[in-house]
Amino acid sequence: MLGGGLAQADGLLLDRLRARLMERLTFQRRPELVRSELGDEAGCLGAALMAWQAADDTTNRRRPMPLTRTDEIIDSAYRDGVGVGAFNVVQLEHAEAIIAGAEEARLPVILQISENTVRYHGSIIPIGSASLALARLADVPVAVHLDHAESVDLVYEAVELGFSSVMFDASRLPYDENVAATRDITAYCHDSSAWVEAELGEVGGKDGAHAPGVRTDPGEARAFVEATRVDALAVAVGSSHAMLSRDAVLDFALIAKLREAVSVPLVLHGSSGVADPDLRAAVASGMTKVNVSTHLNSIFTRTVRDGLGRSTTVDPRKYIGPARDAVASEVARLLRVLGGA
Repeated sequence: MLGGGLAQADGLLLDRLRARLMERLTFQRRPELVRSELGDEAGCLGAALMAWQAADDTTNRRRPMPLTRTDEIIDSAYRDGVGVGAFNVVQLEHAEAIIAGAEEARLPVILQISENTVRYHGSIIPIGSASLALARLADVPVAVHLDHAESVDLVYEAVELGFSSVMFDASRLPYDENVAATRDITAYCHDSSAWVEAELGEVGGKDGAHAPGVRTDPGEARAFVEATRVDALAVAVGSSHAMLSRDAVLDFALIAKLREAVSVPLVLHGSSGVADPDLRAAVASGMTKVNVSTHLNSIFTRTVRDGLGRSTTVDPRKYIGPARDAVASEVARLLRVLGGA
């Protein structure tokens, strides 16, 4: 029965409170609270209000939010002279781990989905939609970006799905053809309010690309940006894709020259092969967006392998879960490195 003080409360007001509380708790799928706070005896009004607030707080923490745009994250970092981590998603656990790491570090992050990953899943829709949904639930800024897309149709699909940025890779083409193709994609993306990254000359190690000594020319970089109107430029400064050791030698003087030559943020690909001190130095020299993929995949795979070696479990959560946690910890650490912590 209600206590003496509550028994004096206006009946209509109490009925309205009960109805609103039931609606809120049911909507939040908290049946245990519905049962405990709105049972036959109705409980105490103060406890009901506390339960209502608890459910509301939970909603506020994980209510889907408007998707953060890539340009918002990059422009802020560019102005502040700090780096932004852009990590590749291969499967759902990668996206979960990357966001968990960003939330631990309390720093923004970019989820990247490559054309190779889309091919692996058979479509951009499953992994892209899942990544967008997770990004909206994050409590730090998270953007979703299409990485290394050579397919024009895939760019269209990503933008239509809700990606706020793309990296269009026409770097295998001769310079003039690269400019023409990239300019067309940039015009389409800008009409759709999407941000565009492009590459001038392949970064080493990508499908047997150019020799280790090749570097981006600052004058050519300036002309390319002006001709294509891209929003960011990936440059060749000594890193290579798919490196398993972190011993790449970057040309910091060239990074500084490129930063002076172009009016858009610079992007470092192949950052898995770059050690922490050199990542800091690259950002200090002028890099803004820093892409990492192989390094996280190595951690994920090693953790899975170790888990399987110690157990006979057939439950994939038992070995994929720890791998996801290990990647999250490394993402948090790398974000702090790039952010100047």
